[in-house]
Amino acid sequence: MAAAESSASAPANPPGCERASAQDCLGLAMTAMGGRSRLAAIHNVQLEAIGHTLLTEQSYRQEPFISSYERGVQTLDFANSRVVRNTHLVWPEADDPKSAEIDSTFIATLQGGVYHQKEGDIPASRADLDSVSDALSLSPERLLLTAAAAPDLHYEATVMLRSTPHAALAFQWHGLSVRILLKAYNHLPDAWESTRPFNDFWYAWGDVAQRVYLDNWVLVDGVVYPTNRIEERNGVLWKSLQVLDTHFNVAVDDKRFAMDADTAAKSAQGKGWERAFSDKNQLTLAPGVDLYQGAWNTTLIKQDDGVLVLEAPISGSYMQGILAQAHKSYAEAPIKAVISTSDSWPHTAGVREAVAAQLPVYVLDLNRPLLEKLVSSPHALRPDRLQTAPQAARWEVVSGKRVIGSGANRVELYPLRGAATERQYMVYFPAHKLLYASDTLSIDPQSHALYDPQLMHEVLQAVMREHLAVDTVYAMHQQPTPWREIVERLKASTKS
Repeated sequence: MAAAESSASAPANPPGCERASAQDCLGLAMTAMGGRSRLAAIHNVQLEAIGHTLLTEQSYRQEPFISSYERGVQTLDFANSRVVRNTHLVWPEADDPKSAEIDSTFIATLQGGVYHQKEGDIPASRADLDSVSDALSLSPERLLLTAAAAPDLHYEATVMLRSTPHAALAFQWHGLSVRILLKAYNHLPDAWESTRPFNDFWYAWGDVAQRVYLDNWVLVDGVVYPTNRIEERNGVLWKSLQVLDTHFNVAVDDKRFAMDADTAAKSAQGKGWERAFSDKNQLTLAPGVDLYQGAWNTTLIKQDDGVLVLEAPISGSYMQGILAQAHKSYAEAPIKAVISTSDSWPHTAGVREAVAAQLPVYVLDLNRPLLEKLVSSPHALRPDRLQTAPQAARWEVVSGKRVIGSGANRVELYPLRGAATERQYMVYFPAHKLLYASDTLSIDPQSHALYDPQLMHEVLQAVMREHLAVDTVYAMHQQPTPWREIVERLKASTKS
C-alpha cells in the first residue's frame, strides 16, 4: 500500500464515519458524489483532457524529470467494457523534431486492444490493457461501485493526507489490495491507492506503491466529479490529467470501436518485458569479444581470468539468458563481473539478476543510489531470484578511469560527464581501438541521421579529453560503425 503521511491501528471510529460500517461509510461517499443511483446510471463517459507525464525512464539526469504532453478525447464505455482514445502526443525525446508530435487512436476491450494506423492495426501492450482495466473499474465514475461490489470491504488505519484525516476503506480487486481515502469532512474520495507489479517500465521496480489523487471537483449532471487526477508511483508524482470537458451517456458509434480481432488477440498474448535472450545474431568484434545484437545489444568479453558481461538489460529473464550464454561460450572461465553503463532502465533492469548471481557490478558513482533502491525494492507479488534468495550487492563504483583485466581484451571505463551524458560511462578496448558508447549512439536507417547529436558530441569530447584512439564505435542500439563516419555525421549535423 502506498505510504500515507501517518497511520495507526484500525480505528473503532473512522473519521467522518464514526459508528458506521464500512459499507455505510462507502454509502456516504456515494451520496457525496451525487448518489449511488446516479453513479450506476453512468453507462459511458466522454472526456476531453490534457495532461503530462514525467519521463522517469527517459530523463538524462533523473529528477527533476523532463515531460511529455498529451491532449485528446477518450470514451469509456462501461456498459460494453471497451475504450477508445484519440490522443495528440508531444514527445520531447523524438529522434527528429518533425516527429515529436504524434496522433494515435487506441481501441481496446478487457480481452485485447490495438493502435489503429493507416497501414493497419498493431497490437497494444500488456501495460495498455492494464490501463483499460483500471479505467473501467477504478475511474472516478466506477471506483465506489467497484468497492461496493467487493465482499471484503473493510476499514484500515486512519490516514492523514494533505493535513486532513481520512477514513481508509480497503478491498481486494483482481488479486490486488485497493484502498480508498475518504475525506472526514465531506466523505469525497481524496485518493485511491494500491501496491502492484506493473507491465510498463515500472515492472523493474517490483511491488510499486501507487496513489491516484482526485481533485478539482465540479458538478456534472448532478454528479460531483473530480476533473483533476494525479498519479504517484513510489513517491514520484508521475502523471497528471486535467479533464476539460465531460459528457455522460453519449450516443456511442460502434464503428469507433472496430478493430482487427486477430491483432487485438495478440496484445493479450504479450509476455511483457520478461523476454528471452537470443544468440541468433552474434558478431565477433575481436577474438573473445562477442556482440549479441538485438533490441538491447550485449557483449561478452573473455579475459585471462574470466568473462565480463557488458550490460544487464531489460529483465531478469533476459539477464539469465546472457549469463547462460557466457557459461556456454566459455565453460572453463568464471564470470568476473557485469558492466552496467547507464541509469536508463533498459540498462539496469537485469542488475537484480546479476546481484542474485553474486556477481560484482560496475556502476557509475552517480547511479549507485538509484541502483541500490532498485536492488532493495520488494518483489513479493511477482518474485524474482533476488526476492526468493536475497544477496548483498557487490558494487564496483566508477568515478574516474577504471581498468579491468589485462592483455588483448583489457577494457577501460571512462565517465562521460556531459550535460546529457552525466549518468553514462564509456567502455574502451585499447588493443582493438574499439569504443562502446553506452546509450548515446543510434543512426536512423532511413535518414541516416544521428539520434540526438548532442549525445555523440559529448562522447567525442570525452574521447578527446582521454586521448583515446578509436577506429570503431558501437552502442546498446547501434551496430559497430567506423568512428570517422560518426565524426563526419556529427560535423554535418552541426552545420545544419
